[in-house]
Amino acid sequence: MPKEDEHSEKSPRLLDELETTEDIKISSDPLQRVIGQDEAVRLARIAASQRRHFLLVGPPGTGKSMIAQALSLHLSRPTEEIRVVHNPENPERPLVEVKGFDEVTKELESKGYAEGEFIDPKEAPVNVAERLGYRCASCGTYSSPKDSFCPKCARAKIAQVRSTPNNPFGDLLGGLVEVTMGQMAGRERVTTTRKRFGKEEVVVFERAGEMIKVLDQQALEKRRELEKESPKKVIVPIDRNPFVLATGASEVELLGDVRHDPYGGHPQLGTQPYDRVVAGAIHSAHQGVLFVDELPLLGHLQRFILTGMQEKRFPIAGRNPQSAGASVRVDNVPCDFIFVGACNIQDLPHIMSPLRSRINGGGYEVLVETVMPDTEENRFKLTQFVAQEIVMDARIPHASREAVELIIEEAKKRAKTIDNKDKSLTLRLRELGGLVRAAGDVAVIENATLIEAKHIKDALKRARPVEEQIKERYGSYMGGVASDVSTSEKESSPYHYWNYHVHDDKRGYS
Repeated sequence: MPKEDEHSEKSPRLLDELETTEDIKISSDPLQRVIGQDEAVRLARIAASQRRHFLLVGPPGTGKSMIAQALSLHLSRPTEEIRVVHNPENPERPLVEVKGFDEVTKELESKGYAEGEFIDPKEAPVNVAERLGYRCASCGTYSSPKDSFCPKCARAKIAQVRSTPNNPFGDLLGGLVEVTMGQMAGRERVTTTRKRFGKEEVVVFERAGEMIKVLDQQALEKRRELEKESPKKVIVPIDRNPFVLATGASEVELLGDVRHDPYGGHPQLGTQPYDRVVAGAIHSAHQGVLFVDELPLLGHLQRFILTGMQEKRFPIAGRNPQSAGASVRVDNVPCDFIFVGACNIQDLPHIMSPLRSRINGGGYEVLVETVMPDTEENRFKLTQFVAQEIVMDARIPHASREAVELIIEEAKKRAKTIDNKDKSLTLRLRELGGLVRAAGDVAVIENATLIEAKHIKDALKRARPVEEQIKERYGSYMGGVASDVSTSEKESSPYHYWNYHVHDDKRGYS
């Protein structure tokens, strides 16, 4: 698990000790960067350690997404790779292959042997370099195999056919042959033999861009072994991010799909079914975290997440009935993930009851905090938040202590205004982060080295929700709506007519 930054002991612990937010050392543990959600952070650590599911409930901007992402960073790295293997007996039913870390490493080494070694064309035998198109047969100049003609002598790089003295058309025909041979620009591969350690062995030289690939006897044997294996495709690599965001995902994005092939997977013309399989978010989250914010918006797709949580496996099938992939299905694809969902309080009834039950039976539900007590310790935590926002933004300067004090006072006002809590500090930190950035932008425009108190005051005037601006200008939100509709619109538009005239007037239908 990540540990706290070794320099954090030298960091100020009280606001009075602070000169600027640059003095604050940011913890390397992402869960320690979450402000004011002590209970949620404690349970997130347990969920990561014990692989439990998690539901975070609360208003936007209180740190739900940050907790979910931090949880994933406390997990071990994935140790399994998921592949889809061609099934020669029934191509439309590809097989699943799961490989561990040691197996994947061993295979990569074998593939490395099969790839051979790369050499400079000048290190290859002269006749090989000429036949591959790297060396001019006329003047011996080396150049790219893409060049059909030698850049030095301007002749075709491959050995030319000379015209005979008795042929009156020799010059013409010779030139044509020379052009043709020049356009060929050598072979792609040359097979020959060489003696090594007193034994003669077959060796293959292949074009590889500006280099030449050399395949010795061992590499050729490894390549033959690999060619005997059934073709396969890695759909979930072992080196992957353990955090998968599936907020607002479509059915295909969430559950996977089989791409369409206009040739219907014909062996000679099309793409084989195994090669068209695409993993979904629930499969990519295997051994990691599947996070869905605004969970109720997934609607009926919640039941598929529930199935994946229960079975820890979910098939991948073509989801478009008009697609050539509709008949393809891969069974038993692993999807052993930790599910972390998030939603607002008013949306809680729209989460499927069986999914709630599964989370409750194998995890935790947490109502996040919206305020924290106004103490010296929590004021300093809010100062830490300001420092984190500035570092993450990377485009604004650090803030002075006076600026931080104004931000804390604003947090106190918002706790009273929004949550009706006295002697508290708001934890609706997304909007507070917007205030920090707005003040930082003002400081940048003024070429200031720090965000000062005056920049915070300026930002408080500028960075206001549009509803507040409407209320200030028109007295109320509805007053703004009414004034936004001109007299001509009221007279000519049926929509506005029905809002401003009696409903029983027949003209409303015209």
